Amino acid sequence: MSADANALFQPFTLGSLTLPNRLVMAPLTRNRAAEGDVARDITATYYTQRASAGLLISEGSQISHQGQGYLRTPGIYTPEQVAHWRKVTDAVHKAGGRIFIQLWHVGRVSHTSLLPGGAAPVAPSALRAQARTLLESGFAEVSEPRALEVSEIPAVLREYENAARNAKEAGFDGVEIHAANGYLLDQFMKDGSNHRTDAYGGPIENRARLTIEVAEAVLKVWDKGRVGIRLSPAKVNDAEDSNPQALFSHVVERLDRLGLAYIHMIEGATQGDRNAVNVDYTGLRRSFHGAYIANNGYDREMAAQAVASGRADLVAFGRLFIANPDLVKRFRLNAPLNQPDRATFYGGGTEGYTDYPALNEAA
Repeated sequence: MSADANALFQPFTLGSLTLPNRLVMAPLTRNRAAEGDVARDITATYYTQRASAGLLISEGSQISHQGQGYLRTPGIYTPEQVAHWRKVTDAVHKAGGRIFIQLWHVGRVSHTSLLPGGAAPVAPSALRAQARTLLESGFAEVSEPRALEVSEIPAVLREYENAARNAKEAGFDGVEIHAANGYLLDQFMKDGSNHRTDAYGGPIENRARLTIEVAEAVLKVWDKGRVGIRLSPAKVNDAEDSNPQALFSHVVERLDRLGLAYIHMIEGATQGDRNAVNVDYTGLRRSFHGAYIANNGYDREMAAQAVASGRADLVAFGRLFIANPDLVKRFRLNAPLNQPDRATFYGGGTEGYTDYPALNEAA
């Protein structure tokens, strides 16, 4: 094994956790929750199969019913959801793994049929996203949102804090705040989706305010070494900023002051052009004293080079972990990889979820 490749298999200290390798399973929406938006027994199997990752980050889990944007995504706001997630974390820990939950509020990327009483989705501004969501009938355009009132924001912060507390009760090792991919916090940060003129709109400092307040709310519950955040400077789900370098330089500097364990950076367009936006990711990495998780389009060689050079501490993989439950072993041996079946990414049962063969089974 080359020196570069060997870098992927070195331990890493993340807060008070020791990760056995530098491979992270990225959060991946799979739309397989049961009634009540609870994790199913096969969810425990799915994550346990992948427990050799240095760190598992769960699929996005809504902090409230209002925060849901897609059919059959799990929540972390009811006792039943907590109890079912506990089965997952217990299974992962028994297999020797470590798992964070991703705390999620989709904001305007939702549909009235998914929300309490058929209510409109909430957003920083009443601007409909050019985006689609998954309903019982299949993929559909998202609904027209309404702007959150300033008076409603404290309740949203309490929902994040409560979800963080529930995550601890459910046995997770930590939490990742989802502030990426054009969902609520990203919508507030980017001027293309935030046209407010109050304390949460206008200058960068105001647009970043909600993200920082959410991080502070979560830190009331969790030690800073067990809290990370996901960011995506590029345009995703119709959320775009006119000066992403200035915005994310400010955001990362503010997060650094809070001492979070990591930033999880989607470099470029998700599943697309890594140069889709003019942002100096290396500079953002240097300005943050915690860990840097690189994400988007990495293969074994790219990941090894990023870690060996110090450009990243950890590298997250999504589709490769879907298709290869034993991705760590395959990378270590430089073995062939299973190819993911896109037709089974969203919804369904075990097919394309827990039935991908491990290396010895494939052989």
